[in-house]
Amino acid sequence: MGDWNQMAADLPGLVVTYGVKILLALVIFIVGKYIANLVKKLTNKTMANRKIDKTVSSFVANIAWTVVFAFTVIAALGQVGVQTASLVAVIGAAGLAVGLALQGSLANFAAGVLMVLFRPCRVGDYVEAAGVSGTVDEITIFSTRLLTPDNKVVIAPNSAMMSGTITNYSTMDTRRIDLVIGVSYDADIKLTKQILTDVVEKCDLVLSEPGYTIALAELADSSVNFVVRPWVKTSDYWPARFALMEAVKVSLDDAGIGIPYPQMDLYLKEMPSA
Repeated sequence: MGDWNQMAADLPGLVVTYGVKILLALVIFIVGKYIANLVKKLTNKTMANRKIDKTVSSFVANIAWTVVFAFTVIAALGQVGVQTASLVAVIGAAGLAVGLALQGSLANFAAGVLMVLFRPCRVGDYVEAAGVSGTVDEITIFSTRLLTPDNKVVIAPNSAMMSGTITNYSTMDTRRIDLVIGVSYDADIKLTKQILTDVVEKCDLVLSEPGYTIALAELADSSVNFVVRPWVKTSDYWPARFALMEAVKVSLDDAGIGIPYPQMDLYLKEMPSA
């Protein structure tokens, strides 16, 4: 009975003591998380002021946030009474097991480091990789965030980005448009070529250098195919392609030159009656 009375007498003091510790731990966690976000923001801002590539600044800022947040969690646990030294030792001893269990995450981290070092793509580049196409929005520690042309968000693991082929459409300042225009066999070849030349030369988005190519490329099954290959600025690729396709169709129609479509002639032969 005396033990219970003693415990009841000590209970208020224990509640106050541990309540204060838990409250301080929460304060440490909240303040630490705020500091982690602040460090991330300041890192991005500092690197932006020094004109460091956004890909690098974003990756470094994410690492800085992770380090500060990890120390915050350890400090909060230490305030509650958890032996952080033992905790760190346990984490270190379990590092190998965790590494084996998280091989995919470690591979993504290593791939992220390689992406920052070798820069096969940067933030703002339009790329085709990991089975998707989109604009690189952010490269984090473990994944790459892509925005598709129809405004979908795709999160691709860094290892998937680096393990396959990356086609970067934004690296070079200029791109070549490759069009194949088919006309009927009855069309005037010289007139067709002149019309295609006029269309290309009248397009304001086509560059004068390094020039363009217009040539008869193939005598196909149902059409005579011309290749039209002008050069444009990378940022003008799609507007120029759409404008050229429309202008070619209108100009050929005005000249009475047909654009054939695949067709099959079927002949019926009457069999003699028995």
